[in-house]
Amino acid sequence: MIYVVATIELVEGMREKFLAEQRNLLPLVRAEEGCVEYVPTAEVPLVDPPNTPARTNSVVMHEKWKTLANLQAHAVAPHMKEFRAKTKQMVVGTKVEVFQPV
Repeated sequence: MIYVVATIELVEGMREKFLAEQRNLLPLVRAEEGCVEYVPTAEVPLVDPPNTPARTNSVVMHEKWKTLANLQAHAVAPHMKEFRAKTKQMVVGTKVEVFQPV
């Protein structure tokens, strides 16, 4: 199993527009071979110490893939290329972290 955490930092005020585009993408990704889970999430503020405010201009993707090859195919899928082109002006930066069980 391959686990992915992708943090997408967005231009101020663009999260809802980005999520609207992403809602169209979700069924396409979830239908890909090897996709176990593909979920957009938003941070929740912590009110107890350390009193961390939520980032309101980010989306964190939590993904599970059966194999690394499945993840690599996902990265170059036509619908992903199209999605990145549509949302390019909304994104400040992306950090992708990939993990496997040990």
